[in-house]
Amino acid sequence: MTAIQEAQERPRGARLPRSARREQLLGAAQEVFVAQGYHAAAMDDIAERAGVSKPVLYQHFPGKLELYLALLDKHCDALVDGTRAALEATNDNKQRVAATMEAYFHYVSSKSGAFRLVFESDLTNEPAVRDRVERATDLSATLVSKVIAEDTDLPEAEAKLLAVGVCGLAQITARYWLSQESEVPRDEAVRLVASLAWRGLKGFPMHPTAEGSGAAGE
Repeated sequence: MTAIQEAQERPRGARLPRSARREQLLGAAQEVFVAQGYHAAAMDDIAERAGVSKPVLYQHFPGKLELYLALLDKHCDALVDGTRAALEATNDNKQRVAATMEAYFHYVSSKSGAFRLVFESDLTNEPAVRDRVERATDLSATLVSKVIAEDTDLPEAEAKLLAVGVCGLAQITARYWLSQESEVPRDEAVRLVASLAWRGLKGFPMHPTAEGSGAAGE
C-alpha cells in the first residue's frame, strides 16, 4: 500500500505509533522526491501526500534535507545488502556474476523508482548526499572485489578496479534498459550483461581452490 492509499484510508491527523508514522512519512516523501526531484519538492507536498499537517512532519524531520537523507540511507543500504546477498547466494563465480547483475536490475526496476534518489539525484552538489552515494557504490564494489581477490592472483587494487567496472556495468545497463522500455525481457537482459562480464572475468588466472567453483574456462 502506498503512502497515498494509507492517507486516504486514515482520517487526517489520525494518531499512529511513532515508528509507523515515520515510515508513512518516508513513503510519502519518496513518492514526491521520485516524481519531482529534490528541488521542486516542498514539505507542503509531502505533508499533503502523507495526510498530515506540516507540524507533524517537522516533529519527525527537522527539514527537507534530513528527510531526503533518511531516504537515501535506506536505499543505499538496500543496494549494498542486495549486492551482498547476491554474492553470498552461491559459491559458483559464474552464478555470482549473474546474481550481482540481477540484484542491480531488480533494484533499478522496482516500481517505487527509489533508485533515482541514489543514481539520478538532483542534489549531488550536497556533500552529505554525494558522500552517501559514493559510500554505497564503494561498499558494493568492495564486496565484489573481495571475491575477485580471493579467487585470483590479482593484487587488491586491481581486483577493486575490476569490481568497480562490474558494478558500473550493472548499474548503467540496468538504467539504460529501464529508460528504453526495452523489448528485451529483464531475465534476458540480465543474462546478456552477465555473459559480457563473465567473459572478461574468467580470463584471469584463478587459485586452484576456485577452479572448481565455476571460476574458469566456462
